[in-house]
Amino acid sequence: MRFLSFVGVLAIILAVAAAVFFFGGFYSVAATEPNPGVVDWMLQHIRSASINRHALDQPPMAMDDPAIVQAGARAFASRGCVNCHGAPGVMWAKFSEGVRPDPPDLKDVANDRTPAEIFWVVRNGINMTAMPGFGLIETPDQEIWTIAAFVKKLPEISEDDYKAWTAAPASGGRAAPK
Repeated sequence: MRFLSFVGVLAIILAVAAAVFFFGGFYSVAATEPNPGVVDWMLQHIRSASINRHALDQPPMAMDDPAIVQAGARAFASRGCVNCHGAPGVMWAKFSEGVRPDPPDLKDVANDRTPAEIFWVVRNGINMTAMPGFGLIETPDQEIWTIAAFVKKLPEISEDDYKAWTAAPASGGRAAPK
């Protein structure tokens, strides 16, 4: 009984200390300050659990179809994804260095996430990051799926292919050679 009382008192003390730390303004929300390790750990685990629970949609198309991947590359470039995440042969924009948490390297995301999870993140965004929800700006699901297909293939895409797929159409209304 004494042990349970001790555990109860300790839990109350920890809860009060956490409340004072967070609600008392001691926790800095400045992007120039790194998060305490425990906060980063919690946010990463909460984010992963949420994505795993909510990413239930299945691709309505073949995710390895070259035309779908190329359309995804064009959407990725035109929607501004390259500004924060870069692309083959393209560095991210300087402002993204000030985003906290850092935008992930999508080559790692491609290996760690399913197409459904990538789709869910692009469509819904992620709170407390700079990742917007493209569904909120009425980006069609079909286009978001092409972006997911592109991200899944990203580790295999060369700089030359990415440049060819995202090049502006040549004059006369014809697409650039592939």
